[in-house]
Amino acid sequence: MTSSPAKQKLPKEWQEVLAPHGLGYRIKLLSQLLSRKFQERLEPLGLTPFHWVVLCCLWEEDGLATSSISEKLQQVGGTLTGVLDRMEERGLIRRERDSQDRRIWRIWLTDAGKQLHEVLPPIAVEIRDSALVGISSSERQQFSDLLDQMIANIS
Repeated sequence: MTSSPAKQKLPKEWQEVLAPHGLGYRIKLLSQLLSRKFQERLEPLGLTPFHWVVLCCLWEEDGLATSSISEKLQQVGGTLTGVLDRMEERGLIRRERDSQDRRIWRIWLTDAGKQLHEVLPPIAVEIRDSALVGISSSERQQFSDLLDQMIANIS
């Protein structure tokens, strides 16, 4: 009779990658929990976390081409197009053809989209801070740096 995988002694490096102990699994879980908390706060405003990241791109640089937003967010065009459709219907953005290249659509914030810049970041800060309770500012910076390095390593 063979023993089940759970009863076999696995090498330590294997144990460290298996859910629920694996780093990737825990990062995904953290992302889901943060996203869920954020979604709860955005829902009364009729927004989603995806709307948030698009708005962040446009607050940083209004008038981006759709392809630039997609590239920044590492999203496929079809997914972004649907989100932009809903944001346009809500009056948060407007689309205009590029004056130099008619194939390019530029995305501009409306006044309503600009006004959310005063409302949404404090919500994000509150959720972030609740997740970081008990973690020093130097540990926060180190964690951020490590995440950036891991993303760069895999990209």
